[in-house]
Amino acid sequence: MMNDAERRELERLLSELRLRSFLDHHKDMLALAKRSDWDGDRFLLELARQEARDRLDRRVERILSSSKLPRDKTLGSLQIERFPDVVRQRIRELCQGEFVNDSVNVCLFGPPGAGKTHVMAAIARELALRGVTVLFGRVQTVVERLLNAKRSLELQRELERLDRYHCLCLDDIGYVQQDEREMEVLFELLAERYERRSVMITSNVVFSEWDAIFRNPMTAAAAIDRVVHHSIILELNVPSFRTEQARREEPEQETEKRIQ
Repeated sequence: MMNDAERRELERLLSELRLRSFLDHHKDMLALAKRSDWDGDRFLLELARQEARDRLDRRVERILSSSKLPRDKTLGSLQIERFPDVVRQRIRELCQGEFVNDSVNVCLFGPPGAGKTHVMAAIARELALRGVTVLFGRVQTVVERLLNAKRSLELQRELERLDRYHCLCLDDIGYVQQDEREMEVLFELLAERYERRSVMITSNVVFSEWDAIFRNPMTAAAAIDRVVHHSIILELNVPSFRTEQARREEPEQETEKRIQ
């Protein structure tokens, strides 16, 4: 049995070693160990497991806080049954995060309203829950961030900041036509992450039409090459969710008008 001085020393050491869960749970865990007749190895194992769980929880909390993910676009709120079986299976596989380990990109194509943004955000959230650092943003927002850094002669530093994220989620590439300066920094971002970090991209514009985005056929070809070389392409060729929802609501609205 430890005396009071030894207990104080233990708590001080646990604090200095930043073993927060050891510090918070060792007394309760010791009581459980005595009731369960654990030996010292089992007691230490259970404490270490608790520390690992709590550290992952804190890491996930930090990742979600900085991810800028839309809160409402989760796997649970995704109407995944709208997609063909092969797409549903691919979405579930992507949520496991193996593509991030291999620095593979994911490109989601489809018409407006198909659910590209929701699918990408849902996958990214599942990655975050596994401890993968993600950053979600519209392409226009990310490009403006890079342009501001370039004007301040800090583009490389900004690229290094973005490099901290294992997966960068770029929403709506091609939705807004950018000028040449904007496309240059976007290309630099894609080139910087090539074969090192993953990028997820949503777009209404198929690769064959990316000349219109990058304004320069050679730049477009180089960008496509870096995105496609190691990539998974997901085609969401389904009717617009918003259009379907509006059609469902029309009869209800007509009924309400007749009642009034």
